Amino acid sequence: MKIKPECVPCLLKRCVYESRLVDSEHEHLVVKEAMEILNELFDESAVSAEIATKVHKRVYSIIGDHDPYKDIKKECNVVSKNLIPKARKFIENGDLREAIIVAIIGNVMDFGYKDEYDDPEYLSRMFDEMLAEGLGYDDVDRIEEILQKAEKVVYFTDNAGEIVLDTLLVEKLKEYDIDVTVVVKGEPVLTDATMEDALEVGMDKVADRLDTTGGFAIGVDLALLNDELKKEIEDADLIIAKGMANWESLSETDIRPIAYLTRSKCHPVADSMGVPYDVNAAKLFE
Repeated sequence: MKIKPECVPCLLKRCVYESRLVDSEHEHLVVKEAMEILNELFDESAVSAEIATKVHKRVYSIIGDHDPYKDIKKECNVVSKNLIPKARKFIENGDLREAIIVAIIGNVMDFGYKDEYDDPEYLSRMFDEMLAEGLGYDDVDRIEEILQKAEKVVYFTDNAGEIVLDTLLVEKLKEYDIDVTVVVKGEPVLTDATMEDALEVGMDKVADRLDTTGGFAIGVDLALLNDELKKEIEDADLIIAKGMANWESLSETDIRPIAYLTRSKCHPVADSMGVPYDVNAAKLFE
């Protein structure tokens, strides 16, 4: 996805947020340095995820913390674990679509850009309502057609907390008798799940293998992936990508077929994906 003018204030707000998580005395320098990067790189052809990666890497350096969201991520995992019984009941009464809805709902656990989301308990308060919403964009039937013939799937996770609910969808994918590789971040970045989170929530017990994106990046930087994972992606019958940042980065590639599962939380992402704003969206690109 190419960066849009609306992305700039959102990116700056998140930079200030993560600065305040550590020490607010750095927030003016954080904004100044972020704007310098934006001033240098912002144009109509720039990829939003690539610019955000450079900005956040610089912010982390300024605030002197390689994982400013660490405590929030732990809290998110606890909140989501408490929802597992209710989520399992919802899925048991349905099928793949219900498992996808549960996994997408976890995507609201995202911090620093929208005030109502800046509380891990937001998911608990909204869980029933969002289950009832269902999907605002629904390509599940097309996704299932691929799964029925598939042998390999690569699953890119997004946020901590969210990854707890991802385990239920991976369990459902395994019912199709397919090999599932789950990919987490190679380094802490924003609230995204890392290998530590994957092991904490038991993803290693449901997926066939775990791998990482290989380094610090918003979304996925293909250049950072190890050769084995690149081969997994090449051989996969379907790629599943959770969250907006994975859309922002992977939409710039020719990887197909790929199913994006996300809450369309911002207008630029919704518009570029071709889905309504602020809905649970499961969209397939073949």
